[in-house]
Amino acid sequence: MELLTVMAPISNDLPEKVSLNLGFIPLTDCAPLVIAKEKGFFSAEGLAVNLHSESSWANIRDKVSAGVLDAGHMLAPMPIAASLNLDGLNTPMLSALSLGLGGNAITVSRGLYQKLLEVNGQSVVEPLNSIVALKDLILQNQNKGLKPLTFAHVFPFSCHNYLLRYWLASAGIDPDRDVRLVVIPPHLMVNALATEQIDGFCVGEPWNSQAIAQDVGATLITSVDIWQNSPEKVLGVTCAWAGQYPNTHQALIRALLKSALWLEQTEHRAEACALLTEKDYVPVNPSVLRVFECGEFQYGVDKPVVQLPDFNVFYRYAATFPWLSHAEWIIGQMQRWGHLQASVNIPELAARIYRPDLYRQAAQTLSLPCPIYDRKNEGTHPQGWNIASDSGLIAMGSDTFFDQRSDELAQRCSGGNR
Repeated sequence: MELLTVMAPISNDLPEKVSLNLGFIPLTDCAPLVIAKEKGFFSAEGLAVNLHSESSWANIRDKVSAGVLDAGHMLAPMPIAASLNLDGLNTPMLSALSLGLGGNAITVSRGLYQKLLEVNGQSVVEPLNSIVALKDLILQNQNKGLKPLTFAHVFPFSCHNYLLRYWLASAGIDPDRDVRLVVIPPHLMVNALATEQIDGFCVGEPWNSQAIAQDVGATLITSVDIWQNSPEKVLGVTCAWAGQYPNTHQALIRALLKSALWLEQTEHRAEACALLTEKDYVPVNPSVLRVFECGEFQYGVDKPVVQLPDFNVFYRYAATFPWLSHAEWIIGQMQRWGHLQASVNIPELAARIYRPDLYRQAAQTLSLPCPIYDRKNEGTHPQGWNIASDSGLIAMGSDTFFDQRSDELAQRCSGGNR
């Protein structure tokens, strides 16, 4: 898609609210928000946007709920949890835009990594088998009467929590009994690892690479390995705000679609990296953003650099589309781990909170292709594939889980034919 295409004139439906405050967490996947501001995509839609760096996901949730922030860079499960009152705020939220796919990893301390090498060196060096070494060590520690290992994630209702739990449970490790799980804001993860407050974490970039750059950690597995092109961040707003400012909401979505498409052009990634770091949106050395800039990732200081071109996906593979099957997987994990009662109607709930209809309204204004389906069969595409859109086929990426399972719920909901 040519950049000129997404610079189409803004809608005649002018924004009801022009001056906006958006919250973000200092992670590389805040890039769509940063680029939309710095490259003028917000202003082209008639919006004057202030970006606010927040210290935790709870801060963003609370401020969006209270109206201090108009919208936020949110974890994909956050609008769901808020709408279900799982967080105690009882503020219905929705998302009509995904801000990208993937971007996470599970990293452990150098001390734990050394122990894993001693217990099962053959398994730990292979990302897909690293869970076997961890299981062996946990069993060994239990036999010795040692306290459980402590792993951190970023928020109770996060893909980090659910991917970490999914990975642990695949080897028969009970996340609620065999290890201790704690919540730590992303930017504090590396220090917590370095000071031995935790043994490992699941977090987004650049904090895995920062731990490796400081030689305080080694990555066992990335989200590319666990679930390729998995959901991650969304644009979250309250339902009340979306109802009060529908044109503003559409303008926000359009601006961020333009930003995502700009980011997907590889020749722009170096500039994006500079904007993120030099303006302190993500306060790290630019060298730490190599996987964001050019897809190069290093699992540890003594490991070779590998190519992970799909580590951060912002537009391709219909990455911006709010797939109901993503929401359904998340709700299913909430049920699996006792965060949500089993009696809820998952498809109905997903369709109330994730809004492909609002996405299509914005994308069609920009003449961007939209999938004609709201769901897809998660975990059933080991290679690239195509999905039908309103203007031909959209090339999609692999979406397999590392344990070769698939999301059976999504297949049932979609009729099993996509």
